[in-house]
Amino acid sequence: MKIYVPMDSAAKALGAEDVVAALRATAPEAQIIRTGTRGMIWLEPLVEIEIDGVRHGYGPATVGDVGGILDGTSPKALGPVEHLDWMKRQTRLTFARTGVIDPLDLEDYAAHGGLVGLRRAIAMDAHDIVAEVTKSGLRGRGGAGFPTGIKWKTVQEAQAPQKYIVCNADEGDSGTFADRMIMEGDPFSLVEGMAIAGIGVGATRGYVYLRSEYPDAIAVMCRAVEIARGAGVLGSDVLGSGHAFDIEIRVGAGAYVCGEETALLNSLEGKRGVVRAKPPLPALEGFLGRPTVVNNVISLATVPVIFERGAQHYADFGLGRSRGTVTLQIAGNVARGGLFETAFGITLGEVVNDLGGGTMTGRPVKAVQVGGPLGAYIPVSNFDAPLGYEELDAKGGLLGHAGLVVFDDSADMLQMARFAMEFCAVESCGKCTPCRIGAVRGVETIDRIAAGDGTAIPLLTDLCETMKDGSLCALGGFTPFPVMSALTHFPNDFATQQEAAE
Repeated sequence: MKIYVPMDSAAKALGAEDVVAALRATAPEAQIIRTGTRGMIWLEPLVEIEIDGVRHGYGPATVGDVGGILDGTSPKALGPVEHLDWMKRQTRLTFARTGVIDPLDLEDYAAHGGLVGLRRAIAMDAHDIVAEVTKSGLRGRGGAGFPTGIKWKTVQEAQAPQKYIVCNADEGDSGTFADRMIMEGDPFSLVEGMAIAGIGVGATRGYVYLRSEYPDAIAVMCRAVEIARGAGVLGSDVLGSGHAFDIEIRVGAGAYVCGEETALLNSLEGKRGVVRAKPPLPALEGFLGRPTVVNNVISLATVPVIFERGAQHYADFGLGRSRGTVTLQIAGNVARGGLFETAFGITLGEVVNDLGGGTMTGRPVKAVQVGGPLGAYIPVSNFDAPLGYEELDAKGGLLGHAGLVVFDDSADMLQMARFAMEFCAVESCGKCTPCRIGAVRGVETIDRIAAGDGTAIPLLTDLCETMKDGSLCALGGFTPFPVMSALTHFPNDFATQQEAAE
């Protein structure tokens, strides 16, 4: 009997380890395989039993459910996992193996299409590698949406004795967990993607900058790098190609601003994590002053898919300039939270009301914040917006890392605006005045409005304009998005404060 249980952090937090212990005690002869999560977090811990080659799910499982799961009488039986509506409706490219394989079994990884992309890239000219990424339309999945191929081409054409690939795994946005899921559930895809990037641009060293709050991801990535190095996937002769590329895992100290690429590079160099002025761009003067590709986890983990299936196959998904798939992370006050990978173009309303099932409380949806703590609050009236970079921008939104946090009608949007300003004040690196001082003044101004001073609203608007136009990086520059969207779309939450005072 083969039993699959996730070792993902979310599953562990919901009791997966206790369920595994009960399974081992009850069925010691069974082969228990630990995987990543399938992304259906409301069903975790999800236990899967292989029956005639098909994996049948049971969840959310508890220790008390183990007996029924093993004898086939459990009321939590879900049927074949791949036939569940949540799974059938997805276009899983980047996350095709996550939840399916043992994340640290390199042979299992290869049996499910792993290393095909790297072998193809090895046989290609470096310029053709970059051209393939450019043709795919892949854009940075960390938030900025910058075309990956352009960044790679810049580093490739730069002249330097040493170049680097840096993976930004400092996933600090609230409501986001896609990076963690890949690193815990399919780490070799990230290793492979970084190796392809290194060969393409002429870099021989790679670094994964991983946030300290992800201990499981750190452990899995460190072990995956060791296994890959031992198998010749990394090292002085990558898969016998003559190309050298190796990876080192570095752990950050937990600063949100280190998700910004230049602050990350400073931290990686052992300096204080403050934002650098641009130019020079990291692609020309990055880590240790050398040309550096800085890409997000999802961007790099998607590269093997592009080389395995071809750039055109990837580019055929999506809409407009948003090509390929988007990894939606549905969280907050929602009935069904988790990760859903689909082609760009799905509407916000379909994600929240259909896939997510509305709110967990059963109350009406009031808003959804898209793109992390610096993303705009989108009202229900704009739920027809398709999820694409330019399309959401036209609605005053920011796709960012594609995290969605749902709120019901009990949410006080004035307090949510205050939280955004307070978050910026706490997390600011302090280098530029608009962010360092503006966020503090923003909290004070919103407190004035909450106390009934409606004359402070124009001041808040002016302050947001100053932060947006004058901040050195996106931390201060994007804080106005949640603040102004709350003020614009939910004015009653601000007006009632004044009326209550009167």
